[in-house]
Amino acid sequence: MTRSLPIAATLASLFAAAALLAAPSASASDKRRLSGEEKLDKMLEGRVAGAPRSCITAHPVRSVKIIDGTALVYKSGSTLYVNVPLHPQSLDDRDVLVTQRFGSSLCRMDYVTTIDRVGGAYTGNIFLGDFVPYTRQR
Repeated sequence: MTRSLPIAATLASLFAAAALLAAPSASASDKRRLSGEEKLDKMLEGRVAGAPRSCITAHPVRSVKIIDGTALVYKSGSTLYVNVPLHPQSLDDRDVLVTQRFGSSLCRMDYVTTIDRVGGAYTGNIFLGDFVPYTRQR
């Protein structure tokens, strides 16, 4: 009987230590994940919106960023073009965009197929909206 008490006490101590290690720290729980709108606002800080365009030339586009559930942001030089597609809630930054262009432009109502980055499975289609240029304020 005297042997089981130290083993039980040791096990209890191990479980208590494991629970402390598994609990999130105060600093980690204080950080919340930014919404798509908040991420977009942060990306556009210091920029001014121009007139919406129905098409942009695809060749100078250097990158495309997917903002979850919100928008696509195309970078061309120092200009960011924000595109809010039809049904933006389907945007997921874990997807890969497969754009089928006819010519050298991306235009409103062109469709983009989304593919799962890991498994390569089809996840949907996105129909593009207007492209709003954002440039830095001078």
